[in-house]
Formats: sequence, C-alpha cells, structure tokens
Amino acid sequence: MHPVEEPKNLEAVMGLIMHSGNAKSFGMEAVQAAKEGDFEKADQKLEEANEELVNAHHAQTGLLTQEASGEKFEVTLLMVHAQDHLMNAITFLDLVKELIDVHKKVNVRD
Repeated sequence: MHPVEEPKNLEAVMGLIMHSGNAKSFGMEAVQAAKEGDFEKADQKLEEANEELVNAHHAQTGLLTQEASGEKFEVTLLMVHAQDHLMNAITFLDLVKELIDVHKKVNVRD
C-alpha cells in the first residue's frame, strides 16, 4: 500500500482539505455578514473559520510529526493539493479580516 493511502495518512490529508475548505467557507460567510452590517455574525463566522484552521493544522502537524520521526513517505499530488488548500485558506482569512475591518470603518461613517 502506498504510504499516503494508509488510512491514518489519508485521513490526515483529507482532513487538511476538508477543514481548510470549511475555513474558507466560514470566511466568505463572515465577509457577507460584514457587508450586511452584521458584525457580530461576521466575528462569529471568523471564529468558526479560525477553529477550522486549527483543525487543519492538527492534521498537518500529524503528518509532519510522522515524517520527523523517520516515517518517510512520497509526496503525492493529493498531499500537495491538501497543503495548497491550507495555505490558500490562511491567505484568504488574512484578507477576510482586512475586509471586515474596512466594512466596520465604512459602516461607522454612514
């Protein structure tokens, strides 16, 4: 069996994809709430997004720990895809935070 296809590794890789995708979705919901002036909901969605990022990081840390302990495995397209999801989610949420701040400032002026 290919090391990435081992259940624990596949679970970690799929966890990276799933939790990162959830983080991005919650981030988009946060922006939509901010656009509507519902900053309490925006903050709640941003908190949910951050929780998903923490879950994604746990999956990533598990894989890194395995490799650091000598359990080497080949990097596959699926693993690269999973890491890409995580990095995009992190970048996207950084932008979401800035957009929410802008909406808060514009809302105060209205």
